[in-house]
Amino acid sequence: MMQARPPALHKAHMNSKQIRQAFLDFFASKGHAIVPSSSLVPHGDPTLLFTNAGMNQFKDVFLGFDKRPYTRATTSQKCVRAGGKHNDLENVGYTARHHTFFEMLGNFSFGDYFKRDAIHYAWELLTVVFKIPAEKLMVTVYAEDDEAYDIWHKEVGVPAEKIVRIGDNKGARYASDNFWMMGDTGPCGPCTEIFYDHGAHIPGGPPGSPDEDGDRFIEIWNNVFMQFNRDEAGVMHPLPKPSVDTGMGLERIAAVLQGVHANYEIDLFQNLIKAAARETKTSDLDSPSLKVLADHIRACSFLIADGVIPGNEGRGYVLRRIIRRAIRHGYKLGARAAFFHKMVPDLVAEMGEAYPELKENQQRVMEVLKQEEDRFFETIEHGMAILEAELAEMAKSGVTIFNGETAFKLHDTYGFPLDLTADICRERNVTVDSAAFDAAMARQKEQARAAGKFKMATNLEYDGQATTFHGYEKLETQAKVLALYKDGAAVNELNEGDMGVVVLDDTPFYAESGGQVGDNGELRGGNGIFAVEDTLKIQATVFGHHGVLKTGVLKVGDAIAARVNIQSRAATMRNHSATHLMHKALREVLGEHVQQKGSLVDPDKTRFDFVHNAPMTDEELRKVEQIVNAEILANEATQARVMPIDEAQKTGAMMLFGEKYGDEVRVLDIGSTRELCGGTHVSRTGDIGFFKIVAESGVAAGVRRIEAVTGEGALKLVQSQQALIAQAAGELKAPAHEVPAKIVQIMDNVKALEKELTRLKSKLAASQGDDLAAQAQEINGIKVLAATLEGADATALRETMDKLKDKLKSAAIVLASVNDGKVSLAAGVTADQIGKIKAGELVNFVAQQVGGKGGGKPDMAMAGGTEPAKLPQALAGVTGWVQEKLA
Repeated sequence: MMQARPPALHKAHMNSKQIRQAFLDFFASKGHAIVPSSSLVPHGDPTLLFTNAGMNQFKDVFLGFDKRPYTRATTSQKCVRAGGKHNDLENVGYTARHHTFFEMLGNFSFGDYFKRDAIHYAWELLTVVFKIPAEKLMVTVYAEDDEAYDIWHKEVGVPAEKIVRIGDNKGARYASDNFWMMGDTGPCGPCTEIFYDHGAHIPGGPPGSPDEDGDRFIEIWNNVFMQFNRDEAGVMHPLPKPSVDTGMGLERIAAVLQGVHANYEIDLFQNLIKAAARETKTSDLDSPSLKVLADHIRACSFLIADGVIPGNEGRGYVLRRIIRRAIRHGYKLGARAAFFHKMVPDLVAEMGEAYPELKENQQRVMEVLKQEEDRFFETIEHGMAILEAELAEMAKSGVTIFNGETAFKLHDTYGFPLDLTADICRERNVTVDSAAFDAAMARQKEQARAAGKFKMATNLEYDGQATTFHGYEKLETQAKVLALYKDGAAVNELNEGDMGVVVLDDTPFYAESGGQVGDNGELRGGNGIFAVEDTLKIQATVFGHHGVLKTGVLKVGDAIAARVNIQSRAATMRNHSATHLMHKALREVLGEHVQQKGSLVDPDKTRFDFVHNAPMTDEELRKVEQIVNAEILANEATQARVMPIDEAQKTGAMMLFGEKYGDEVRVLDIGSTRELCGGTHVSRTGDIGFFKIVAESGVAAGVRRIEAVTGEGALKLVQSQQALIAQAAGELKAPAHEVPAKIVQIMDNVKALEKELTRLKSKLAASQGDDLAAQAQEINGIKVLAATLEGADATALRETMDKLKDKLKSAAIVLASVNDGKVSLAAGVTADQIGKIKAGELVNFVAQQVGGKGGGKPDMAMAGGTEPAKLPQALAGVTGWVQEKLA
């Protein structure tokens, strides 16, 4: 926790940093613990896309699931509202107070003080510390909350005409702007809000009036009183320990204290707007696009600092959408190359002191943004040209509905997102035909499905008994055949040689899930043997065993013995368990931003995709290997427990964002790791044997991939690498440890020999040039020469050309050579003749006859060709071509 210090003396005009600190200091002086802001990625709360309120990090405290060493807290909480239900993105930059990222100043009581203290604290801070005139403030209370009304009126002294009672104005009991609920059931209670009057010159009426949506009266503080627990019948039960949750937007109170109307006029935004203007070379500081950039750099930078990476789903998609919207506004201002990332240092200067994680991750944030910018600027060039042309045509004809098919073409062919198309159209008062877009998208998906090759489990119809999985405990079970499929249709029996799918009532076979491949093995019955090649889920609890009937016949109802391939399963388990250890090691070595983006675990390897925006160094890879192998050597026992998901969250088990978890989950402890996982694993970490990384590469922007092997696979890899080193040492006639130095020595020799070869070629060509000069023919006072130089490269052709021009004085020359089946040509014309003959035209005359083309300056031109057999005839025609030009 941050240390409290008494409030400082405040000036009438305070900057954003001072306001933030004054708020925290004030509540610290009232016995509140100053708690750092939580991450924008809500850990352990799969219901929330981003942290969007100050109370998010205290949700479990309010619900009674968590206990803290304090009963009063105050925070400056970073928040994002740009995805899901809480989405302000489209309004950002065009209104006075909409943001994607904002800071919520809050004070919280967990069963400590209640309405009286909360109201008095708020009034004291606003009128005494911040020195806001009381006559500029008014308040609202829930219509039935007489207690809050009396505190405001009788104790604080707010006049009755400045207190507005707000009732159930949203169509149902307790559905009110001034009654807060966490959900349909659970903690809830009335609110009291404080409004600031910006003055009669601003349009709008007080809260509760018909024109309350105007900008004159602005809510600056909301006090939520968690007073009741609402049951499923809608009955309100008083809470034994009522609590307080308050929030005041830093940007809004800064606007009030700095005497401006719009949030974008406060110091923090003005500095970022100037940075945006600098990077886009824009002189109009009132441009809405600059406001968009100033807002979006905050959201993007803080999200990346908290581990979010641009992507195509979930949080990553929201981030990508914000970045692309920023780039588009930069493009609108004239930017044609990456610029957005250059604003990050300005943001760090403004907010890095209050949020150290921003400063610590500055370089990484800039790199991620630049990567995304470089990619999208390529996209935007193509898409904007098509979009602008279409909008121009529409403007001529007065059409206001943008063609959905064109929008889909922009999305599908040019990577231009629909929301970006809609955003640009909105500025021209045009709407996109989203129904036509959706129809085109659905049509493409259907075509892709029809063209794809799917495994036999696709579209199998089954409505019988579920499969019971025994594969955690044993690798062989007795089972009964419940259903058989051949060519996608249900059948009563399979005969020898038939490929099909078998459904069993009990199975030890693991079905492909969570990145782990399905088991293989055999089903052995009294009348036949079925070789299982793969196991896939037909439904969530129905396993399909895919393969071929090797012998005999297999019928529905047959009793069989199901046996998993022990070696294959053991190898897969080693790789899967190592994946958990590797995931944790990557987070230790690279940082907490590392998140799993996909995996494939089979008997041969583990392939793991994860969030990171730079190639791993050799040192980082070695460190990961060391950490994983240390866990293996520790030989800790593995533990698996099945428990309700809320209990699993309390254990600190890693939950992968985007994964769908049921009410009950399997918590797996392997070494020092704890994750939710339904896969099969080793009994002890030592069973993995040995872990070795094979490769590291990039698979997408901000996503890296590691492939690794374990056990026998790792042993084979090391042995094969040693064999290669031994072979190289033998060829080089040197001990293994001298191989690198020997290779460097050989490469140096090769370079020296290549240099000498080039020199000799030039010398040879020059000597040939002397002989060639005698072969030149004189035509109308000009020497004409067309000849082949054996073994000459382009450099030798040019050098020889220069010498021949000097020697022949007035000449038109074509020199050619053939190397590796390719023709190289050089044409030269002396200065006195370029008025009549151009070297570029001359070289093209020859090149076109040998399957090529070329060009250059009037006095020197180069060309190439692919048909050396035609070269003699082409050179023979040079004299005639020159005669025509001179005629």
